[in-house]
Amino acid sequence: MALVELHIVSDSTGETAARLVLALEAQFPDIEFQEVRHPRVESVEDLAIAVQRARGRPAVMVYTLVERGLREEMRRLCRRSRVHYCDLLGHPIDSISRVAGVAARMEPGVRAPLDDTYFRRIEAIEFAVRYDDGVGGGLDDADIVLVGVSRTSKTPLSIFLGYLGHKAANVPIVKGVDPPPALFEIDRAKIVGLTIDPERLAEIREERVKSMGAPRRKYADLEAVFEELEKAERIHRRLR
Repeated sequence: MALVELHIVSDSTGETAARLVLALEAQFPDIEFQEVRHPRVESVEDLAIAVQRARGRPAVMVYTLVERGLREEMRRLCRRSRVHYCDLLGHPIDSISRVAGVAARMEPGVRAPLDDTYFRRIEAIEFAVRYDDGVGGGLDDADIVLVGVSRTSKTPLSIFLGYLGHKAANVPIVKGVDPPPALFEIDRAKIVGLTIDPERLAEIREERVKSMGAPRRKYADLEAVFEELEKAERIHRRLR
C-alpha cells in the first residue's frame, strides 16, 4: 500500500485543514496516510522547519495561512525543496476580496460568530447524546428517528445529524425485545430504517467483540445476524 504524508501547517490550530484532509483521504482508500501537524506557525523559521521535515519524503504540504507574506514564503520554500503543496485559504481569500472589493481581516484564529445556527447545532448534539440507543424517549421531539440493529452506525449518524442542526433520536432493534410503543405513534415521515449487508455486520461485530477482549458469542454469528436483520426488516415495513 502506498504511503503519503500530509503535513498540515497552520497559523492556528489546524482544524480547518484537518477537516478537509479527512475528505481527501476518503477519496483514496488504497493509500495509507500519515498526518503530521504543524500548528501555531508564526514565522518563516517555523515554515522552514515544517518543509524540511517533508523534504525528500512522499509528502504534500497542506496549509491554512492567513498572512500573505507567510503564504508566499511557503510557496517559495516548497518549490525550492521540490515539495508538493496546497494553499487552502489563499485563493479563496483573494477571490472573495476581488469580487467584494473588501479586504480580508487577515487575523489568524478568527472564529465565526456564535449565532442561532451555532446554538441550534449544540442543542441538537446534546439531544442526540441524551436520547441515544433508545434512552429516555424523545421520539416526539426528534426531527429524525433512526431505527436499526446494533452496529448499524445509529449513534455516529445521530451525532452527525446533530452537527447539521437536526435533532436525532435512535431506537435499537434487539432480539426478544419489542420496540417502544411510541415508535408506532409518531409521524412516520421522520423515521429512517437502517440496514446493512449481513456478512459485513457479522465482521463488524466480530471486531467489536475482539476489541473488548471477550470470547466469541452469538452476537457476532452470521445466523444470529440474519435473524436480527429479518426482524428489523419486518419492523421497518410496519413503520412505512
